[in-house]
Amino acid sequence: MKRSSIYFLYILECKNGSLYTGITTDVERRFKQHKDGVGGHYTRSQEVVRIAHTETYPNRSAALKREAEIKRWPRQKKLILLRQVQ
Repeated sequence: MKRSSIYFLYILECKNGSLYTGITTDVERRFKQHKDGVGGHYTRSQEVVRIAHTETYPNRSAALKREAEIKRWPRQKKLILLRQVQ
């Protein structure tokens, strides 16, 4: 089975207004996992409502670096990013 070399950074909005950031090779599949309560520890307790943002990267390393960068940001900076790309 050949793995996709394209990775996506994604930001999900939760029902309580919080934001969850992660990476995947299939955003729709991963979103469904989060919705079904098997996508991550945090999203098991916080219902996800939508995919708020995605970015494409050529490999896992680049996506992980961007994920780490965004996770260090304060909420306000993340909200600015979401507004800029709408």
